[in-house]
This record gives sequence, structure tokens and C-alpha cells, in this order.
Amino acid sequence: MYIGGDFPRSESGRTYKAFDSKGNLLANACQGSRKDFRDAVKIARGAFGGWSSRSAYNRGQILYRIAEMMEDRRDQFMRELGLIGFKTAEAEADINAAIDRLIYYAGWTDKYQQVFGSINPVASSHFNFSMLEPTGVVAAFAPEKSPLLGLVSVIAPIIAGGNTCVILASEEFPLPSISFAEVLNSSDVPGGVVNILTGSREELAEHFSTHMDVNAMCYTDDLSKDMKKMIDENASLNVKRIIKRPVKDWYSEEAQTPYFVTDFQETKTTWHPVGY
Repeated sequence: MYIGGDFPRSESGRTYKAFDSKGNLLANACQGSRKDFRDAVKIARGAFGGWSSRSAYNRGQILYRIAEMMEDRRDQFMRELGLIGFKTAEAEADINAAIDRLIYYAGWTDKYQQVFGSINPVASSHFNFSMLEPTGVVAAFAPEKSPLLGLVSVIAPIIAGGNTCVILASEEFPLPSISFAEVLNSSDVPGGVVNILTGSREELAEHFSTHMDVNAMCYTDDLSKDMKKMIDENASLNVKRIIKRPVKDWYSEEAQTPYFVTDFQETKTTWHPVGY
């Protein structure tokens, strides 16, 4: 897994078997536990202050650097996507779209404040500003069937807005997520900003939704009715923001928008007297 800029095994020592598209054993993936998730949240919280206080321009530079590092590892991602059933053209399209998505959000890091913030008219001699601030630590489920592009599409808008995150990778296809973690590790992303766990969504959903130091949660696949209900009820314990993003086509225009950045922002209103 990838926690705090390191690659630890699960604290429980458990693993599960990941297979290629032909049913052959591909790897033994770590099966993350509640303790792993709690450790990741603690580290993400510790990284939040430094990451959120960086300039928007610097965050954009770092997202662009991640895209450059992905380009350098294109052949590796091509092989890994091929192992899990992507045809050559499909794998190339997936990698191109993931790189483009990072660049897209890199471009928004220093612009969404101007677009979505505002100066509000008030009936007194004051300036009144509405500004966006990152919500904090975000826990998210990456899509099961889009282990690279979907993963990138979830992570990029969260960190572009200054949040830190803990992401549960595709359970069936964990390999591309760990290779992407190697990209993050060799780029300029500070340790703890992005933490990637592998394991069972069924096991970890309750822990993701009940943790009291998680500020928001995002899931992409259409979950069962019972799991949605559980997540919604658990989130109410500390008023987590739940973002439901069941994108059907991760190549489409609906899969990228600056509103995905503002999903994880809080609006702060500031008053300032005129003339001071």
C-alpha cells in the first residue's frame, strides 16, 4: 500500500490474490485493515496543514509534474493494463486520458477561487467576500472497473483544492493503483497528501464512513442500497460531506469539471470595513 510516502504492508499481514484477465495469479495484494485506514487518516491529517497552505500555483505545478512522471512510465502502465484485459489502443487511451486529466486540474488550481468566489453586495459600509477553503481529509472509493483513469479522476480534484486524501483502490485490479503510487512517490507530492489502500470495500466501508477525523467521503460506483444507507447514516455522526459520483464513462466530459474541485471546499465569508 502507499501511506505517508512509504510502501508498508498491511499491519495485519493479510493479503488477497489478484488475477490477470486470463485468471492467472498476478500478485498478492495487501488487504488493508481498519488499523491501516486509521494510520492513513492520521498521516493525511498531519499533511493537511502544509498542503493546504501552499500556493495554488505550486499545487498546479505539482499536479503537472505527476502528469510528466506518468508519461515517463507509459510503457509500464501499458503492460499492466494489458495484463488486466485492456487492448493496446484501450490502454493507450486510458493513459492519455489520465495524463490529460492531471493537466486539466493543474490548470484549475489557481483559477477556481476567482470563478467560484465572490464579492457580495451588502447594505452597509463593508466589503463582503466569499472564499473557498479545503474541507480537510477526504476518504474515497476509486472505481472498480477503471483502475487507472478512474483513480486519477478521483484523486486529482481532491488534492487540487488543497485537501489530503485516503483512497481505496480497485479491489479487483489493484496493480495500476500501486504503480501510480510509485509515480506520486517519485514526483513532488509531499508524503501523506495521497494515501492509497488496497483491500475489500465491503470490509472497509464502515470504517471509512465512521471515522471522526474524516471530513468528506466520495464514492463513484453505484453501491448496494444497504451500503449507501450505512454510509449516509454513519456520515451523519460528524456531519461528513458525502459526494456520490457514479460516472458511467470516465472518458466523457462529465468525468472532469471544476465543480469536482468545489465539491470538497467550504465557503468562508469575510467582512471588512470600507476605508480600513
